[in-house]
Amino acid sequence: EYPCTWVYKVIGEDCSLLKDVIVSACSPLSVKISHSHASSKGKYHSLNAEVEVPSEEVRLKLYKTLTSSPAVKIIL
Repeated sequence: EYPCTWVYKVIGEDCSLLKDVIVSACSPLSVKISHSHASSKGKYHSLNAEVEVPSEEVRLKLYKTLTSSPAVKIIL
């Protein structure tokens, strides 16, 4: 049921670039970003992006926008 809080787990190599991509993709919605995990060698980082989505259409659009960025390797 919408609106609801949705959390995307965004995985990539450059933590600061991932944050920029998340903020840009979620704009103008407010997003809370927190570091979730780093790989054992520190090459990959996962960030949690928590956002209040007003509809399924917006939720899917955010997912598509995030996956289209070359900085993003995986989204869960």
